[in-house]
Amino acid sequence: MPAQMHAGINREAARMHIEIGRPFAGQMLDRLTAFLKMNGLDYDPAVGFTVMLMEDDEILATASLDGNTVKCVAVSPMHQGEGLTANLMTEIRQEAFSKGLHHLMLFTKPGNLMMFREFGFHPVMRTESVLLMENRRNGLDEFLKGLDRPESAKTVGCIVANCNPFTLGHRYLIETASKRVDALHVFILSESKSMFSPEDRMALAKAGCRDIDNVYFHPTGPYLVSSATFPTYFIKDKAKAGDIHCGLDVRIFGEKFVPALGITHRFVGTEPNCQVTNAYNEQMKQHLPQYGVEVVEIPRREVSGEAVSASRVRALLAQGDFEGIRPLVPDGTYEFLVKKFR
Repeated sequence: MPAQMHAGINREAARMHIEIGRPFAGQMLDRLTAFLKMNGLDYDPAVGFTVMLMEDDEILATASLDGNTVKCVAVSPMHQGEGLTANLMTEIRQEAFSKGLHHLMLFTKPGNLMMFREFGFHPVMRTESVLLMENRRNGLDEFLKGLDRPESAKTVGCIVANCNPFTLGHRYLIETASKRVDALHVFILSESKSMFSPEDRMALAKAGCRDIDNVYFHPTGPYLVSSATFPTYFIKDKAKAGDIHCGLDVRIFGEKFVPALGITHRFVGTEPNCQVTNAYNEQMKQHLPQYGVEVVEIPRREVSGEAVSASRVRALLAQGDFEGIRPLVPDGTYEFLVKKFR
């Protein structure tokens, strides 16, 4: 689908055009993948929108959008410095804004800081391997200022959870943690790639803990990102992706969330069945103490000798086994599942 060219490119308009993919497939996808590979990037199959700037049959530059996250931005080395990125970002913004997405995020290599600053992106946090940017100045600081919190609390805990859906395992973790601190902040992942929507997950979590007085529920916004959505298209050594994601997450949490909310404890459940999450918990134990945060691991609640987990509930739901689900979830979650899926 051709799009109108923008000012700033001094070539014959007849030879220049923009191709749009929602997303690309077939031969165009193969060409895009090869172009990205030549520029040291991998194609991210999660993208839903891609713009390619073409001259005749040659790809000059490309950028993609996955929800509100800009990904896979590349300009041919032969055409850098020609203002092509500006054209890409114009198309990306127009697409995002047309879908009501005004807050854009960008994961990239740290060396690209100045390039994206020119297009209105501001650094959120950087590590040796990854840079997170957003198109709002001080966006994270403003987000943190808007969070509910107690007027005074000596000990403040934090839990980050997906709750996909909310189970009695989550309830046990939150209830146990709430008894160990004066106030407990529970962040529910805002990403919309789970089986249940962010709104439903938040509502079920609040309903399941309405009797616990010292708990404050918040969305993570785009700042605490799960390993499932952390992009790895620019990371050459995929085996290190988990460590890189953890390093970014720990730094954002430690340098921003901890001082803003006075957090003293991070609570996590044991992960007997998930090596990725278990390794992540170990990394938090190693790094969060430098920010004055004690990581507390709480044994998972078990039913019939098996740990209660959201993945177990989803598996039973796929089988239509509501009798098996019943002892794993609170009343509110069970009623929701029956109404929605039975």
